[in-house]
Formats: sequence, structure tokens, C-alpha cells
Amino acid sequence: QVQLVESGGGLVEAGGSLRLSCAASGNIFSINAMGWYRQAPGKQRELVATITRGGRINYADSVKGRFTISRDTAKNTVYLQMNRLKPEDVAVYYCNAQYVTRGGTMLDYWGQGSQVTVSS
Repeated sequence: QVQLVESGGGLVEAGGSLRLSCAASGNIFSINAMGWYRQAPGKQRELVATITRGGRINYADSVKGRFTISRDTAKNTVYLQMNRLKPEDVAVYYCNAQYVTRGGTMLDYWGQGSQVTVSS
């Protein structure tokens, strides 16, 4: 079991910056990867950025060069620094943890969601 608690988000003008944080607790040693997804109104949830246990990072094309995912292993926390925000970045952002059970089954855990609003 893993618990994820998000913080950050809010309202910012276009071109501004925000940072999201996601603190993991519980059986964190079975987490294979963590990341951020977002869901805009009327749209499906989509990947924003992920970071694996080994440190490999992946970004959606739409955020490359503007968003940065990072982690603080001592704090079991993953961050998403969002710069040069655009109105199309408006969404609820969800922290995700991919958890591997002893049997090898992959489970997804989700944070509570953080609203990001960008005014034009």
C-alpha cells in the first residue's frame, strides 16, 4: 500500500510558474516509478512526466522544455516544476506511483489531484 499526498497548484497568469509536490508514504520500496498525469475538462487523463526508480525520465511532448520532474529520495517526494505555463495546461494534475506487488503485479496509486489554472 502506498499513500500519495499532493500539494501546490493554484492560479497563475500565462507565462508564470507553479510547482507541484507529491509525498509518498507506506511501502515505498515497492514503487517502480512515479509521475504526474493531468486531466482537462472533457478530456482523458494524460501522461505529463514520469521518473523511474533508476532515474529515467520521460516527458509528454507538450511539456518538454517547460516542465521538470525531480525527486528528493530522502523526503520520498516527487516534484513537478512547471514554467512558461499556457492556458492549455489547465487541468487537474494527479501524482501517480506504480507499485509492484510480491507477485509481480503492477498497481497504480493516485494522489488526490491538484487544480492548475492558467489565466490568459
